[in-house]
Amino acid sequence: MKIGIFLGNLGNPAIYYPTLGKITGGVAASIFLCQLLQWQTQQSNSGEWVKTNSSEIETATGLNREEQELAIRLLKVRSLLKQKSTNLNTLELWADIDAFEEKVNNLLIPDSGNSITQTSRENNNIPVEIVAETYPPERTVKTDKFFGQPRQQIAVAVNPNYRFSGPWNSQEELHNFQRALEEYARQHNLWFGNPSGWAFKIIDSMTKGLTSTFWDEFIAGIPLGESQKVKREWEIEPEVPYPAFEEERIQYYVHKGEPLEAAVSKARADLRNPVLGKDLWEGFLRKCDRIADDALKAKQQGVDTPYLPSSFNEKPQITKDSVMQKLGAIAPQFALNQSTSDTIPEPPKLEQQQEQPTTDEIPSISFLQKAYKTPLGRSIVETQIAANPDWGYEIVDGEIVELIPF
Repeated sequence: MKIGIFLGNLGNPAIYYPTLGKITGGVAASIFLCQLLQWQTQQSNSGEWVKTNSSEIETATGLNREEQELAIRLLKVRSLLKQKSTNLNTLELWADIDAFEEKVNNLLIPDSGNSITQTSRENNNIPVEIVAETYPPERTVKTDKFFGQPRQQIAVAVNPNYRFSGPWNSQEELHNFQRALEEYARQHNLWFGNPSGWAFKIIDSMTKGLTSTFWDEFIAGIPLGESQKVKREWEIEPEVPYPAFEEERIQYYVHKGEPLEAAVSKARADLRNPVLGKDLWEGFLRKCDRIADDALKAKQQGVDTPYLPSSFNEKPQITKDSVMQKLGAIAPQFALNQSTSDTIPEPPKLEQQQEQPTTDEIPSISFLQKAYKTPLGRSIVETQIAANPDWGYEIVDGEIVELIPF
C-alpha cells in the first residue's frame, strides 16, 4: 500500500507546534489549544464561545477524557482558557488570544532584547508577529473587564516595640489621657459602645501631628468637652434651654400620652439636636409673638391679667432636695437625713420626746415592705432601718423581717 493512501485513510491530521509545549504546559494542552483556536476562527461571531463536547474533541484531536481534563487544567492555570461549565458532555470554551499572543512574544524575545532571527523562525515553522527590538517591549496588557488583575498586597513594617509619640511627657500621662477619653466616650455613648476604639482614633491622630482640643482640656484640668460646648440661641447657657421653651416641648409629649419621665427625656433630646432645636425655636418664637399680640389686645380691652399658657408661668426648679423635702413632710420616717438636715427645720424637742418611740410611731412591716418594692423607696427604707435599729427590723435577702431577740 502506498504511504499517501495509508495516511489518507487515517483522517485529517491535527496541527501541533512543538515550541508551544513551553507555553501551554505539554503536548496535550498544545493540541487542545490549537484545535480550539481553529474552531474559534470558523465562528461567524468572533466573540462567541465554542460549544463542544468530549466526543467531538476526541474525534478532532485524538485526546481521551483524561487527556482533555489535563489539557483544560493546564491551560486555565496559565490564563489561556476560559470555561463556563465543568461537564465534558456540554463544554463552552474560549481561548484568550490576547494572553496567548503575549506569552508567545515573551517566549520568542531573548534576554539580549533582540527579536528572534529569521532562520530560527523558519527552522521551527512558527508563524509569529514581528516584535520591535526594544526591551522591555511596549505592549498593552489586556485584562478581562469583569475580572481584573488582582490587587498587590501592601507590606507594612511593624515595630514590635512601637510606642505612640505625642505631646505627653510620659506613658503614665498618656494612659491617664486615654482613660479620660474612654470615660468621656462612655458618658456620651460614642462609637456604639466601643469607647476604646474612639479613644484610639483621637490618640492616633495626635501621633500624626493633628491637634486635639481634648488634650488642651486635659492639660488645663477641665472636664473633656467643656470648652467645645456651644451656646445655642434657645439656651441661657450651654446645654441649658430656656425653661418656658423646655416646658413647652415637655407638654407636647405629655399630650401625646407619654409618661412624664419619658416626655422630659425626649424633650431634652430634641433640644440638644442643633437642627431640630433651631426649627422648634423658630416655631416657639412665632407662638410667643401671637400670644403677645393677643395679650396686648386683651389689655387694650380692659383685661388686667391676660391669659398665658402654663409653660410661661414661673415654676420653682425641681431638685432632689426639694423633692425629699416634700416627701419628708408627707412621711417623716422616709426623709433622708443627709439631704434634708439643712432644708427641713427640726421641731423643738422636749425631754419627754427624747424617750424611745412608742409602738404607734414605728411604721408597720407591711408598710415598709410595700415601699421597699420601688427603687426610691428601697434606698429610703434601707437608710431608715439602718438609722433606727430600735424599730426591730432588718433586711435579709432583699426582704424586711423582724429581728429575733435571742
